[in-house]
Order: sequence, then structure tokens, then C-alpha cells
Amino acid sequence: MITIHDLVAAKLYKTEEEAVQDALRHLIQARPSLKIELAIHRYKTEDISVGKAARLAGVSFEQMKEILLSHGVQPRLGPESEAEARAEVATLEKFGHESNR
Repeated sequence: MITIHDLVAAKLYKTEEEAVQDALRHLIQARPSLKIELAIHRYKTEDISVGKAARLAGVSFEQMKEILLSHGVQPRLGPESEAEARAEVATLEKFGHESNR
């Protein structure tokens, strides 16, 4: 069996990390569904947004929402940061005051 060490020893790669990264890149190209599964896993286990999960999976925001739902995961929608939340509140307050005039 070929090992990563063999690839580095043969000077095909400078480092083991470089060999692993290349292997992962080729694996993802050969099996694109892995990107989707990884994005779902990271969405469920990490605090990432639907948008970031979509970028990881290589799909649109709307597609990612559908993918999450089809895997029984309820998308968490809303601002991604406190700054975004404050901006949304300010916008709502501005429009709320304007409509009261």
C-alpha cells in the first residue's frame, strides 16, 4: 500500500500536508456529494450560517435550505452577527418611524 510518507520520500510532494490536501481535492472532485454531507455536518455541529454552508457545498443559498430540510435539519435564518442584527433593528426602527408619520 502507498503511504503519504512514500509520496514525500519520492519527492512527489514537499510535505505530507501538501499530499493530503491534494488527495482531498481529488476526492471531492470525484465525489461532490461529500461537500454537501460535510456542509450539513458543519452546519449541525458548528455555528455556521446557511450561506457559509452553501459556499462549502458549492450550491446556492436556496438550494442549501432545501438540502438541509431534506436531511431533517431546520435552517436557522437571521443575521449572522451582532452587527448585522443591530443594522436590521435600526432599519426596522427607521421604517417604523417613517410609516407612523
